Amino acid sequence: MTRLRSYSGPSMAIASAMLFGASTPLAKLLLGSGIDPWLLAGLLYLGSGIGLGIFYLVRRARGNPPAEASLRRSDLSWLGLVVLFGGVVGPLLLMIGLSHTAASAATLLLNIEGLATMGIAWVVFKENVDRWLLLGALAILAGAALLSWQGGGTAIGPGAIAIIGACIAWGIDNNLTRKLSSADPVQIAMIKGLVAGATNLILALSGGASLPSPTAVAAAGAVGFLGYGVSLVLFVLALRHVGTARTGAYFSTAPFIGAVLAVGLFGEPLTVRLVVAALLMAVGLYLHLAERHAHEHRHEAIEHSHRHVHDEHHLHEHGPADLAGEPHTHVHRHSALTHHHPHYPDLHHRHGHAH
Repeated sequence: MTRLRSYSGPSMAIASAMLFGASTPLAKLLLGSGIDPWLLAGLLYLGSGIGLGIFYLVRRARGNPPAEASLRRSDLSWLGLVVLFGGVVGPLLLMIGLSHTAASAATLLLNIEGLATMGIAWVVFKENVDRWLLLGALAILAGAALLSWQGGGTAIGPGAIAIIGACIAWGIDNNLTRKLSSADPVQIAMIKGLVAGATNLILALSGGASLPSPTAVAAAGAVGFLGYGVSLVLFVLALRHVGTARTGAYFSTAPFIGAVLAVGLFGEPLTVRLVVAALLMAVGLYLHLAERHAHEHRHEAIEHSHRHVHDEHHLHEHGPADLAGEPHTHVHRHSALTHHHPHYPDLHHRHGHAH
């Protein structure tokens, strides 16, 4: 059962990448209609926030018991940093960079986000990595880089530095979101979408952009809801199950997914480069999915709240106010435990490793 559930994390990360990857060619269609890029970023985020907000309110109005733990007051500082780095600083630096950098170089540089996410997870947050996992991550990123390469120079100028800064901001965002992964992912993505969308929209309108037609606004909102909102919900759930570095690696398949959709959407040719990129990513995903990490490890005593079932990590008793049925959500306490089994750096396995 543990082994089967461990695959839910990679599945959700890849589904997240599919939705986000599909949003790229669709956003290209919207840009082709004359929408200002910065304004479009605001509309995409707002579509995400409003769509998830409607879902959140409908779910609450039905009066069902909460399926996920709500954000706590102690989470707000982390959420503020997530919105700042991922929803404001990242898009702002990207817009500055795109205005000073050739499209070919900018597309390639955007793959630094995956490296930044994994590097921060491994170096700062000490997530476990072995040589095969590292090789798999590099294969996925190599496929993304190959897919994005369009020729031309990649000299490091002010624009390139801004794009690199945007990627680092999103890498920080991804790692900080890990701190919130036990909470309701819909609530997290909804707040991020509303705040980031409103901020980018105000900045774009202040810079002289004008709103497009209602049809274009609705289309941008729909793309944002799926490609940014639902995608982020799945990304947060993947963080909960497999940790930041692995989720970041799976998410790096998004450029390939977008390119495949563009083949059909824009009639682009199926090139050797696309096939080679697919093979590199397939090798990388295989190395990740074949990972089997097991050793004796210790869980310190902790009290928290998140969606769970009663497995080897949830052997607690229930009080009269706790909900029956599984999965369910309530505050529960984990006693200290030392045992041995295969695991990912998930919500309950963020321990250190001896080298």
